[in-house]
Amino acid sequence: MDRRKFLGASLASLATAAGGAAQAAVAGKKGVMFMNRIAPSISQLFIANLDGTGERKLLGESQYDYNGAPSAKGDFVTFTSERRGDGQSDIYRAKIDGTGIEPLVASDNVDDAGVLSPDGTKLAFVSTRNGYRANIWVLDIASGALRQLTGIGDIHGELGMPDGYFRPAWSPDGQWLAFSSDRNTRWYGHDGGAGWEHTQELAIYRIRVDGTGFEKLAQRPEYCLGSPKFSPDGTRIVFHELSREATWGARRPNYVGKTPSQIVSMDLASREWTYHTSGNDLKLQPQFINDTEIGYLVKYGPNEGLHYTSDRAPVLGKFRSPRWSADSKSVIYEKTSFQPIRPLGKELFSWDKDWDYRHMDVFPIIGRDGWLVYTEKQLGNSSIFIMRPDGSGKLKVFESSGHGLDIARVKMGLAGAFQPSWSGDGKWIVFGLGYWFAERGHETAAIWRVRRDGTGAEQMTDGTVHSGFPSVDPTNPNRIVFRVWSEKEKGLRLMDLTTKKVTVLTQEADNLPGWSPNGKWIVFTRKRADSNFDVYTIEPDTGKLHRITTHEGSDGHAVWSYDNRILWSGSEQGFRDEAALYEMTFQQYGQIWVCDWDGGNKRIVTDSKWEDSMPIYVPGNYFPRK
Repeated sequence: MDRRKFLGASLASLATAAGGAAQAAVAGKKGVMFMNRIAPSISQLFIANLDGTGERKLLGESQYDYNGAPSAKGDFVTFTSERRGDGQSDIYRAKIDGTGIEPLVASDNVDDAGVLSPDGTKLAFVSTRNGYRANIWVLDIASGALRQLTGIGDIHGELGMPDGYFRPAWSPDGQWLAFSSDRNTRWYGHDGGAGWEHTQELAIYRIRVDGTGFEKLAQRPEYCLGSPKFSPDGTRIVFHELSREATWGARRPNYVGKTPSQIVSMDLASREWTYHTSGNDLKLQPQFINDTEIGYLVKYGPNEGLHYTSDRAPVLGKFRSPRWSADSKSVIYEKTSFQPIRPLGKELFSWDKDWDYRHMDVFPIIGRDGWLVYTEKQLGNSSIFIMRPDGSGKLKVFESSGHGLDIARVKMGLAGAFQPSWSGDGKWIVFGLGYWFAERGHETAAIWRVRRDGTGAEQMTDGTVHSGFPSVDPTNPNRIVFRVWSEKEKGLRLMDLTTKKVTVLTQEADNLPGWSPNGKWIVFTRKRADSNFDVYTIEPDTGKLHRITTHEGSDGHAVWSYDNRILWSGSEQGFRDEAALYEMTFQQYGQIWVCDWDGGNKRIVTDSKWEDSMPIYVPGNYFPRK
């Protein structure tokens, strides 16, 4: 790597982090799509001895790298990297000393979890190419020939249901691949199916490298069996086991001790299971170190680190995705962090050639004068800010502290000032202030407004009914829509800010309303009686409903584009990895979609491994030109 380019990029990143977006639009593009990404901002690979000594960075040119896997011969390591752009993942190979980095698989889709065959001639990996679903593929390294093993022919699950294939592992003879899959399971929310975010049920399968011999090896109803590995002699499979519900808590650090999992192995001949662990730790990603010893990861809690089923001492630390070498002498793992937080305006990989993609904090909305208003949640304490799209003119217009909110829950994203909305004349900003999400059942929230200069803050509802997520009618600055939530009443409400008169618009479990730029429709998310979340629009004056999304997975968080199109986060393409392996992520496979105002011309506009949400298109004329 050119050191001057690296230093220049680093200094630019620091300047952006300190001063906001401060970027012009790219010539030849329509503008910028801002969006929020929930993913670590740093991920680096390390290698160490099994006892933790001798730790060093694995790669000489370390960037955003993860899922490192040593070859059976110990000469190479494969890994996933986003060095072509934030959110865009390819698979690379390097020598075990960290030099000689070269791409093996590169596409604009998700390519991840690559592992070399025992003889080093083939690479098995997960890819979302050919339909955006996670499937197992095999690359012949010499010829470059690709073979898709799952998601084709008879090897697919029920249409419209989860159907992903994850974490392939080679048999010692190189003839078989074991992997996990959620095929033929259902979309199921957390908390017994009630939650927006999905849990995951996985079984263990295997298939021959030529695509024959597909069979299920292990399953336990309502449980997640993941990350299978063969024993050195090929007679057993080891995997982790946790309940389906626990796959929600496994990505939430505040659930420590509440999401136990165990390490299990199975004899391939008799199909007999052996449990190797007990207790309440979250134990993941096991691997045979030798014929009798298994290493695994404990995620979160006081015992976090690398553990063994033998009397070998654990190595405590915040490690992720460990892979032990075949000679039992070393272990490769990654270290991740959300600090420093992605800065406003950080460039992301763009899947649409017409638009630049950049990172943004939550609930961004563009006003008619081109100014953005948003909640500074990831970078602050969920207060309300405005700025120009290039980052200039940044101003805090409402401070969330000083209103009795619990600081701990503000830091967890469960409280603050959420979903600001511009009035059509640009003079006022309306927002919700209080406690959100699961907190709404026992806490309060109210509608507030403030002038764009930060003066005149006033509460517009009395807080007796939990009220939030407002949007202002662009044709009438004194009319808003918002949602209420209580045991007695739910749904969308219209309010005249002058008289404070409230009118019932809907009485279903509706949320996150937003007014169209032309004032004709309101888009919102509805939780249907079957617990499916979908995007709807309603004509506020007639009550006429139109269902925009019909997929059985969760769709929601919809917003209007400046040109009367609808953007939302959808789960139709399913998980891109095992749910329990993600870090502090709610809906880790949320991809962004766009369609016309009536639901036509739906298309996906992101294809990352991470949770992408809260998009907004900002035309290029609102930016200074390069």
